[in-house]
Amino acid sequence: MEHIVTVQDVVTAFADWIEPTDAELDVIEQESPLILAEVDLLDAQIITLDRTPTELDNRRIRRARNRVLAARRDLVNRTAGASAPGGAA
Repeated sequence: MEHIVTVQDVVTAFADWIEPTDAELDVIEQESPLILAEVDLLDAQIITLDRTPTELDNRRIRRARNRVLAARRDLVNRTAGASAPGGAA
């Protein structure tokens, strides 16, 4: 009879390395408005999967797309300003 040995000690030995760093958490926090806007867009699209979209559904999807575009624009403007010190060339 062979014994089955778990590798739990090996897996959890590196748990500290698996956690996100402070820099990664900052990036996630910066991207959270975009992530939330994309979730809203997906919710609006999922609602219409099993039925013909009504005018209200189309309006909801259009507004959600506009929020995603605005969030992307804001994110790009924030990151471009942070990565280019000294102003525009």
